[in-house]
Amino acid sequence: MQKRTFIDQMGRVISLNYPPKRIISLVPSQTELLFDLGLDEQVIGITKFCIHPKEKFKAKTKVGGTKKINLEKIRGLKPDLIIGNKEENSQAQIEELMNEYPVWMSDITVLEDAFNMIEQVGILTGHSKKAKLMASTIKSRFADLESIRATNLKTAYFIWKDPYMLAAKNTFIDHVLSKAGFNNSVKLNRYPAMSLEQLEDLAPQVIFLSSEPYPFKDEHVQEMQIRFPNSKVMIVDGELFSWYGSRLLHTPDYLGSLINLINGHP
Repeated sequence: MQKRTFIDQMGRVISLNYPPKRIISLVPSQTELLFDLGLDEQVIGITKFCIHPKEKFKAKTKVGGTKKINLEKIRGLKPDLIIGNKEENSQAQIEELMNEYPVWMSDITVLEDAFNMIEQVGILTGHSKKAKLMASTIKSRFADLESIRATNLKTAYFIWKDPYMLAAKNTFIDHVLSKAGFNNSVKLNRYPAMSLEQLEDLAPQVIFLSSEPYPFKDEHVQEMQIRFPNSKVMIVDGELFSWYGSRLLHTPDYLGSLINLINGHP
């Protein structure tokens, strides 16, 4: 093994024994990416939210949640690389881990950041060729969406209830919406809490209730449809809007099916 240096998406330089043999992933979408790149043996620790692929989830050691990492479990696993994310992980815990281990951090707001992350993780782990092909395939599939994009429909995307919270500007979800031609009605920053009265003033044509992190159900669709009779209200797969790893391979087809459904096509 040799020592190599890398720069993460926060501009930090990290040094590690290359290629890494004991990897801990602290982000569900990046965990799935690692497995899809073929790093089954190298991934030794994941979070309790890293549920895909299911068979891998059952077999790997859990090191807590994305926001509440079990530092002692991580130390017990003796990783030679930890992969995290600026938004999803706790800054204080990540900084503590940085004092002890090589920690590579992603920072993702737009699809281009996700493509870069996929390629960089491939380089970082010795699977560059496969990662580059994956990123290229995702780009191509999103490009194919151009021919069926929604016609600038005013859209609201709910991520939470009690209080209601929505995905707004400067979020990955907002960028994915825009790529499919949905015009986010909420022009505030990040994930604001909003009342339904405030949303009524925005008059969204489409309301998406995400399956995660809050598990919206059919009953919520019915409640929202009564409140917004002129809007199309739907539950959507939150993973396909917010996971920025290999799951993006499936996102364009899913967005296409949503557009067809909204337009009344089977």
